[in-house]
Amino acid sequence: MEEVVGGLVLGFILGWVGYYLLRRLDNYQVEILVTIALVAGGYALASRLHMSGPLAVVVAGLMIGNHGRRYAMSKKTEQQLDTFWELIDEVLNAVLFLLIGLEVLIVTFELPVLLAGLAAIPLVLLARLVAVGVPVMALKPFQEHTSSSILALTWGGLKGGISVALALALPAGPERDLILPMAYVVVVFSILFQGLTVKRFLGRAVAE
Repeated sequence: MEEVVGGLVLGFILGWVGYYLLRRLDNYQVEILVTIALVAGGYALASRLHMSGPLAVVVAGLMIGNHGRRYAMSKKTEQQLDTFWELIDEVLNAVLFLLIGLEVLIVTFELPVLLAGLAAIPLVLLARLVAVGVPVMALKPFQEHTSSSILALTWGGLKGGISVALALALPAGPERDLILPMAYVVVVFSILFQGLTVKRFLGRAVAE
């Protein structure tokens, strides 16, 4: 809890610091460097303070991407910033999937672990249903949603590189040896079954 709350608060503070700096700059090269420093420095600071680095960076990024984009950036800065981070995203995704492909060569997929991975699939879907359904139902008085839209959002919550990357980040031990192949099983199911059938669910949601 301390890591989560601390990461959220730190991310909010970092976001305002980044917004303050961007408001006083009108040079897209420097503004890009500010966002890089915000990501790298914010993550390092969060780790140093024993807070959640990913949460801190995500919160700061949301503030810069919304409030900062609207009030602190010129059109030219927006275009250059988007181009830069889209390139970084593509490069990091390529590296991530390369590492995932190499790691799968040494992962041991024993029958009990495969069965555990299959058993985790409905649990993951149930967790997604709760995470999506509760907020949607809470907002129902303000905006109407159908049951099909909730199912579409649940089934469309595809798992991919991030799930496996988080499992790979676990320290070596018996827990990692169990969680990692289970994550691969869930991701494969998500891509092959959910990914290939999500259009049907989306069609039902749109039809209603």
